[in-house]
Amino acid sequence: MAIGPQRDYSARTVQGRTQAADLDLGLRAHMQKVFGLMGLGTAITGLVAFFTAQSPTLLQAIYETPLRWVVFLAPLGFVLALSFGIQRMRASTAQLVFWAFAGVMGLSLASIFLVYTGQSIVTTFFVSSATFFAMALYGYTTKRDLTGWGSFLFMGLIGLIIASVVNIFVGSTALQFAISAIGVLIFTGLTAYDTQKIKEMYYAGDDAETGGKKAIMGALTLYLDFINLFLMLLRFIGDRR
Repeated sequence: MAIGPQRDYSARTVQGRTQAADLDLGLRAHMQKVFGLMGLGTAITGLVAFFTAQSPTLLQAIYETPLRWVVFLAPLGFVLALSFGIQRMRASTAQLVFWAFAGVMGLSLASIFLVYTGQSIVTTFFVSSATFFAMALYGYTTKRDLTGWGSFLFMGLIGLIIASVVNIFVGSTALQFAISAIGVLIFTGLTAYDTQKIKEMYYAGDDAETGGKKAIMGALTLYLDFINLFLMLLRFIGDRR
């Protein structure tokens, strides 16, 4: 009499393990797509910034004309367009918008090659990459719930933005140093928090189209974490020309 239920239990156990394995493989593929998009976006930004900095004609056209305000403000417009309009876009369209955003960010970041030495930019990039991937790995693998970090880091980010705006008018070197140091901590924490959040969003389960949009938004989030971490570290440890 026990043989039937035992077989049924074994079948359910095997089925449960198979579903868990499929979910794990699906999650891994999703995260690989997120980091692949994020990495390619970062590469586009870096290449556009480097080649723009090598062209005096482009630099003059951008930074010595009102076009510089378009270049500085356009990335924010792209972020808002993706954040609030992605539900009305196809995943393929959202991906094109993300590539365009990465390119415009490259134009806006070309100025760092005029302010900092090439060696310090490269060094800071590798330090930022190591820090970013260490924290992303922590966020992906930890069993600890990082939800509590969210509100704390968000409040810190708001404070950082306010302090940065104030320092535009004050011009305090000490405040700039503090902003950079605190910024490094905030974006380091956000990297782990956002990675775990992207992982949890995958578990919600969606169709392929929605899953593609989630991957793009995840890539955008991690891209912003990395770029801001890099810029904060560059201000903190970069050598000025």
